[in-house]
Amino acid sequence: MSNIYRPTWAEVNLDHLWHNFEEAQKQNLTKKVIPVIKANAYGHGAIEVMKHLYDQGVRLCAVSLLEEALEIRAHFDDIDILMLGPVMESDILICSLNRIELSVYDEHIYDSVLKLGHHITCHLKVDTGMSRYGFRGVENISKVVSNLQKQKHINLKGIFTHFATADHDEMFYQKQLEQMRLILSSLKKVPPMVHVSNSSSTFKYESKIEFTTHVRLGISLYGLSLDEKKPNLKPVMSLKSRVVQVKELNPGDCVGYGATYCATEKERIAILPIGYADGWIRKNKTGHVQFHDKKYKIVGIICMDACFVKIDESVHVNDTAILFGDLVSIDDIAKRLNTINYEVVTQVSYRVPRIMIKGDKKND
Repeated sequence: MSNIYRPTWAEVNLDHLWHNFEEAQKQNLTKKVIPVIKANAYGHGAIEVMKHLYDQGVRLCAVSLLEEALEIRAHFDDIDILMLGPVMESDILICSLNRIELSVYDEHIYDSVLKLGHHITCHLKVDTGMSRYGFRGVENISKVVSNLQKQKHINLKGIFTHFATADHDEMFYQKQLEQMRLILSSLKKVPPMVHVSNSSSTFKYESKIEFTTHVRLGISLYGLSLDEKKPNLKPVMSLKSRVVQVKELNPGDCVGYGATYCATEKERIAILPIGYADGWIRKNKTGHVQFHDKKYKIVGIICMDACFVKIDESVHVNDTAILFGDLVSIDDIAKRLNTINYEVVTQVSYRVPRIMIKGDKKND
């Protein structure tokens, strides 16, 4: 029996997810793919995504926050979990006790790791040009690596950086890549894991990088990309809702808050139980949804829990609207909202149940 009561949901196609993972692996046969499942797997459902990957033999992943890492650890005892984001000095012991591999990205965390009285596994984050997290300076980085490697309680498992422009500025990308190459050449002993590529770099450049062992697959694991030339990926998420009421409007009748949309003739309006509290933000009022094989215009102001669509006689109560995932793509919405596809999927809120699809079957 399903525990989903509200007729609004997101479908997550796990077969597409695995297809995307394999596409990244095909590009880099000698290197391992680290699936990035931060931010609830970019809005797709971290536990279910990791469970599917686990069933396919994957035994590592990356997250951003300690809370995310602990949630994954509670479900998967035998996988490697890399925490890419920041950690408070007071929480480093929690990482140690839960076998979470943390990122050492500044002097404060470095000093705290050195003083820790427990075994810890870590990766060193270096800043090659993005000016976000990470150590700078070749000599400084070399000293930090050497000192970490001397400590019996520290396993310096990896070293990594992050690219700022892999999807659009190759010159700056190559500058960062050369800086990473320079850093590695200065080390007496390179850690066993070296990873630099995000999704764009994985598909565009990684096969020509000679010094790495792993790639980090983020947004492209979910079938999305910022590159103009799209890799062979399949979008994983679609967002759907059912018509709960149809209103017959006469000329002059208005719809929703502010009465911003008024009928000029007899019209039919479908009410969908999805709104900005679900991540279907108010700016989507200029967009369309799909019924059957046709797009229909959203009208009026989107409410917290509902939105309005101008329909014809072919649409009825209980019909399914596809808000994105077919004729209306995630990229279409991102372009219209002047944002990126990351934001569209990650803003689908916790109120929207995720229904996992595998082998053409739904798992509630």
